[in-house]
Amino acid sequence: MLATVSWRARWLLTARVCGYDPDVLPATDQEIAEITTYVEWQAPDLSVTFCQKVYSESVLSHRHDVWDVHTTKDRWWVITNPTNLYSQELFPNMDLAVTFHMGLMLRMPRSEKPTIRSGQIEPFAAAFEAVSAVNDALGQAHKVADYQTVGVRCREALLSFTAIAQVAIPWTEEAEPPKKSDFKGWVDHVCSVVLSGESNKQRRQLFKTQADAAWTFVNWLTHSTSSNWHDAEAAISATESAVSLCTNAATLFIRNVPNECPRCGDHRLTPLRAENPDDEDEVWERAFCTQCEWAGEPVRITDEPTPFITREGSSDDDECVVPTVPLRKLTRPGE
Repeated sequence: MLATVSWRARWLLTARVCGYDPDVLPATDQEIAEITTYVEWQAPDLSVTFCQKVYSESVLSHRHDVWDVHTTKDRWWVITNPTNLYSQELFPNMDLAVTFHMGLMLRMPRSEKPTIRSGQIEPFAAAFEAVSAVNDALGQAHKVADYQTVGVRCREALLSFTAIAQVAIPWTEEAEPPKKSDFKGWVDHVCSVVLSGESNKQRRQLFKTQADAAWTFVNWLTHSTSSNWHDAEAAISATESAVSLCTNAATLFIRNVPNECPRCGDHRLTPLRAENPDDEDEVWERAFCTQCEWAGEPVRITDEPTPFITREGSSDDDECVVPTVPLRKLTRPGE
């Protein structure tokens, strides 16, 4: 408490000496301490002697506070949400610093997206790579033809998912399977398999509806002559959401991850990976409960889709057959 009071008193005194009005943009002790800690963490050779909140602005529903920070050597602008600092020697104008910060914060999320492999969504990475390519194209889109191209690429990304799903979760019904390009038919099949049962009814409905809506919208965008940049952005968002939802459900199903721990009922299951000591390229994964240390059956992780057998046995009768050599005829016992 004494340290807080001492800091507050020193801050008020320095503010008056520097000509600032402490009541213009009031700041709490916690805010001052956070900014001070941030600057001294970023520049450990400096010590903060004064900081004042001098400006605040909301952009796209995000509030950004600007702090004027004095150190034992120089002065800095510290702008929040997310927090970054700028030398006042390089940015003598506060508005220039704010403008640069806004532009940087808009671009950073795209460059800081985690890599495909870090998401552990093999073998569906190709679908996410297709979505990522569309995001890059959106930055260069500025006319109707470009928006139509975005629609085409979104359509390809959605079909990329179903192309992988057709191998990973093959058709096992007696009826004729959907055509390879039948996106809605394959999504319906995937959701029915990976989210089967009455308990998954609402999940199934959400995933199918999301995928159907995305498919309908991107096909409209592909042929529309009245679309705009926001339509292209919406198409990418819808595509990414549909691919993410369906991939997550399919991945959990393929890797035998239950909704909860079968031993203690905890929902916080985590993937546990291990490499084959004799072959570092052979990776296995199983669900693991951090509460009771239950572990599921290990599943081989590969980049390429492999069929996940959902139905075993044959639809024929249970009679045995005796093969002859060469294999030209299957003879039943007694024949």
